[in-house]
Amino acid sequence: MKLSHLTLPALAILGSCSAAPMRMEVRSNSSRLVPEALDPVELDAPRGVWEGAEFSEEELEAEAAALSAPREASYSAGASAAAAPTASRSEDAAGPSAEDLAKANNPLADMRALNFQNYYVPEISGAPNRTANTLWARYVQPIDRWLLRASLPLNRTPTGATTSESGLGDFNVFAAYVLSEPTSPVTYGVGPLLVIPTASDDALGSGRWQAGAAAVYFNAASPEIQFGGLVTYQTDFAGDSSRSGTSLMAVQPFCFYQLGGGRYVRSAPIMAFDLENGNYNVPIGVGIGKVIKMSGGNVLNLFVEPQFTVLEDGPGQPEFQLFFGLNTQFK
Repeated sequence: MKLSHLTLPALAILGSCSAAPMRMEVRSNSSRLVPEALDPVELDAPRGVWEGAEFSEEELEAEAAALSAPREASYSAGASAAAAPTASRSEDAAGPSAEDLAKANNPLADMRALNFQNYYVPEISGAPNRTANTLWARYVQPIDRWLLRASLPLNRTPTGATTSESGLGDFNVFAAYVLSEPTSPVTYGVGPLLVIPTASDDALGSGRWQAGAAAVYFNAASPEIQFGGLVTYQTDFAGDSSRSGTSLMAVQPFCFYQLGGGRYVRSAPIMAFDLENGNYNVPIGVGIGKVIKMSGGNVLNLFVEPQFTVLEDGPGQPEFQLFFGLNTQFK
């Protein structure tokens, strides 16, 4: 056979192949020339495999490795981004910490506080069918190792069988110097006390300037039980000379048992002793409370505590009183 007979068919075959122009396909880790007419289709391979084109095992392995790396990195980044708000929500939902719970009822806590505490008295000795009420507005401000507590009452008290008087009572302020170390779970302090006769009516206050002292103790060594006490004494030194003198001591033991979730059982009755006239009132009480951690670190403390008098002497003593309030602490 002549060479020309073989050459012509070969040229015809090459000419038909060149009719489909070649283009460069660049993939993540490899590139190859493929016919322009062959489009990639999705098969079981990691990316696109062209019809009519076969890949070597090495190319497929390189392609799979190149594609899995960015996908894994993207998945990890996405998982981290999704986990971040979840963690934040979990932290918010966790509620107050053991430290928050202890500070919420600590009269020596190193936080600014604004409290509203109310005593409703439906039964009064010597005044049948009469009621009384005292609402205390109280502000607490730490200043270095001092803790300043200022209180102003809004009173309603019976003045006769069918009459009563409402208005401001006497302004009370004391400054306790904290003797314990700041990091100690046991805190205690002592300092001076001053009462200013700001009552809007004689029935609502003593009419006398009074001075004295206050001592506070609070033990938060246990996360379940906190306890302590507040003792104050005051006596008159000036004011309306026509009004009776004063010599008053108040003892307030307190105990708080944590139930979890910010809830707690409480007892904080105030035992009052009028040393000038020999009168006294000793109640006991058990109540419940709830501590709520707000955004920014602020803490709300809501509570209610029924108190029953077990020992008393003298007229005008509360037989039963309902003690409730809202304490707020600010960072």
